Amino acid sequence: MRLFRGAQDRRHAKEIQGQLEQIEAELMTHLAFASPVADAPARYLMEAGGKRIRPVLTLLTSELGSGPNELVRRAAQAVEMTHLASLYHDDVMDDAHLRRGVPSAQTVWSNSIAILAGDLLFARASTLVSGMGEDAILLQARTFERLCLGQLHETVGPQAGEDPIPHYIQVLADKTGALIATAARMGVMFSDAPAEYADAVTEYGERIGVAFQLIDDVIDLSPKKEQTGKKAGTDLRAGVATLPLLLLRESAAAGNAADAELLARIDAGVAAIAEGADPAILDPEVTALREHNVTRETEETARRWAADAVAALDVLPKSSVKRALEHMADSIVHREG
Repeated sequence: MRLFRGAQDRRHAKEIQGQLEQIEAELMTHLAFASPVADAPARYLMEAGGKRIRPVLTLLTSELGSGPNELVRRAAQAVEMTHLASLYHDDVMDDAHLRRGVPSAQTVWSNSIAILAGDLLFARASTLVSGMGEDAILLQARTFERLCLGQLHETVGPQAGEDPIPHYIQVLADKTGALIATAARMGVMFSDAPAEYADAVTEYGERIGVAFQLIDDVIDLSPKKEQTGKKAGTDLRAGVATLPLLLLRESAAAGNAADAELLARIDAGVAAIAEGADPAILDPEVTALREHNVTRETEETARRWAADAVAALDVLPKSSVKRALEHMADSIVHREG
């Protein structure tokens, strides 16, 4: 993700990269367990790589104050560890077989070991935060609560009479936006940045988190997704409600006959796959949904969330940090994987 463009900004990028490398090294130390039964599973997803959006964001927002220091780096490690922990649990609940281009943890070990590995990471993240003051402990606890609520609401689904689209957006805000927002806020908290910046970067983080997930809904339908080893339409074939599908259901319910027919084919295909049919039976429907207006509408919705994220930064002074945050929002909605 390219965040810095000018010569001065590139120097800034080099400094951020150096800090990130230090964070990576320290993370590996914190993820080491004396027990070999715990050590390999706990380090597994960290070693698989990742975009590291959250620690980068913590480092960036710390530049609004005195810059990275020991507490900023510790905060960055804690949010990334919390994110990694949530991935172990998500993959078990979603029965996902791949994560970051490698077999998911539960396919290498078991559901129970994957869940416990995630729990170990949550514990280590809490240990890191415990020495950072009451405000940090409370922020970590509230963020963890939102992660759990988001997963719970996704699992249960909307209640009778509840609009499924706002419900879905709230799930994204809780499951993804909350932790990205915390990453941004902690950078301000532990660098002595002006207090008025905290709410701005928090709102920014939550909104780019939602935008990130909405673009994931679009990417799920793209043939380019297969470059990561995942078949296009993985979520669709698994019966996962994404925004394109929710918008299609809304259109069908409003009386659009063509959309109702496509939805019926999708539902029938998903039911057949659940009974053991070849997932390829939905290939035509994946293509049809990818080319449908609801997917373009999902892209536009993601761009609006990203634009609102950037607007939240108005209180920040013009600087390489603000430009980098703007570029991050732009990169999220224009990425292809």
